[in-house]
Amino acid sequence: MPDLNWQPRPDELAFDAIRASGPGGQNVNKVSNAVHLRFDIRASSLPEAVKARLLNWADQRITSDGVVVIKAQDSRSLERNRADAVARLIELVQAAAHVPKARRATKPTYGSKQRRLEGKAKRSGIKAGRSNKSEF
Repeated sequence: MPDLNWQPRPDELAFDAIRASGPGGQNVNKVSNAVHLRFDIRASSLPEAVKARLLNWADQRITSDGVVVIKAQDSRSLERNRADAVARLIELVQAAAHVPKARRATKPTYGSKQRRLEGKAKRSGIKAGRSNKSEF
């Protein structure tokens, strides 16, 4: 699947304003500037293949119910935290849309086998030379 140019619809996102633990001085104790973004994968407009990949991921941001929860609290502004949370959601979805290239099994070359055996023989000789056994 090529790059997914996907933007979430506003009705697919649920924001909760919560108290932040980051910068803000005394203001942080009285204003809810951090954001919890909730995004239900199953009820979204994502392609089915991307939904399946997201639901199978072992990511701590994805609950067992198939809801992505992202907490953004880096900024002192609620709007910037919202934008940051949405950007991180899009990044997560794009990572899930990327299908890794299948690995083709290969065999070691003849030369690499020979080099490995020569190295083993050399190391064996070094270790054998450490013993004090005298030959009669």
